[in-house]
Amino acid sequence: MNNQYNKTITACFVGYIVQAIINNFVPLLFLTFERTYQIPLSQITLLVTINFGVQLFVDLLSVKFVDKIGYRASMVIAHLCSAAGLVLLTILPEVMSSSFLGILTAVVVYAIGGGLLEVLVSPIVEACPSDHKEKAMSMLHSFYCWGHVGVVALSTLYFYIVGISNWKILAVIWAVIPLANALAFTKVPIAPLLPEGESGLRMKDLLGMKLFWVLFIMMVCAGASEQAVSQWASTFAEQALGITKTLGDLAGPMAFAILMGASRFFYGKYGDRIDLDRFMIFSSLLCILSYLGISLIPVPLVSLAACAVCGLSVGIMWPGTFSKASQALRRGGTAMFALLALGGDVGCSGGPTLVGLISSSLNDNLKAGILAAIIFPVLLLTGILLCRRMKKQL
Repeated sequence: MNNQYNKTITACFVGYIVQAIINNFVPLLFLTFERTYQIPLSQITLLVTINFGVQLFVDLLSVKFVDKIGYRASMVIAHLCSAAGLVLLTILPEVMSSSFLGILTAVVVYAIGGGLLEVLVSPIVEACPSDHKEKAMSMLHSFYCWGHVGVVALSTLYFYIVGISNWKILAVIWAVIPLANALAFTKVPIAPLLPEGESGLRMKDLLGMKLFWVLFIMMVCAGASEQAVSQWASTFAEQALGITKTLGDLAGPMAFAILMGASRFFYGKYGDRIDLDRFMIFSSLLCILSYLGISLIPVPLVSLAACAVCGLSVGIMWPGTFSKASQALRRGGTAMFALLALGGDVGCSGGPTLVGLISSSLNDNLKAGILAAIIFPVLLLTGILLCRRMKKQL
């Protein structure tokens, strides 16, 4: 890779850390919001739905404007929105007539940044000159995992030392990262996604291609396979082992995120020696086995270990599907990346929802809910095999 693009890659890595900050910092404050502003938890949980709902909307809307204003301007806007949302979180609840509306407004602002980052970061890395783009893509996505782990660990340490009542200071500290990265994106070189003179496929063109729909469903399943366990891992740890929420967060989501990041880092380091299809097939099979272990093995510690192994198994699914789409649809352009990000976010929302609905209908049987979600890695495995066959026919 040309040295001039190393700074671009680094800035993109930080971009995914920014996304991890805006997705994982506020949930740590839910109980604080409830106590400080007397907001019922039923309203507070809407913040997660609104966050991902806005990101989904931005995923779709970005197809219309990203190519017009350019990737550099879009990236700067994404980071400024992320920083502004975090800062507004410390101001609006105090000055607006409704504290909840103040928090909600701040969430919407940073969710716009998060949705743009979802669409922009991967194609910018894909466009950078490189002999092994799959490695760079996997390494890129590992930084979301490291960001997730860092946000939870450092925030928990801060709250322990300084006190959770001083959370506003930490919110401003976290906002410095997107501000600094916005400045970086005003300077780093950004390679064109398509060769000069070529135009990307339109949304209508993509939606008429069977191969794209296979890849889109794979992205839905990648997001669902990941979040169906990740979002419930803390609750599962508390139920299975009878431990506190703090320990549950460490034993559940933290272990999941660390192993997911390790899987992405491993492929990012050694991907030039490993066939992507085989790695994704093996990962899908391991994911299916981990779901079976979580839901069917009656030993709590073994089930919890299966949760962690699930993190290892899903690591390659999201970046691997992006890489497969880039190889198979080389003129996909912004529309392809935006629609795939939309599919991934639909899966991230739908996977945990399915687990919750099935569990609730069976007397809060979380194991049964996770067993039902095994459909996602099964469909992903089917998609990988279909994709291989369709590429041979092209």
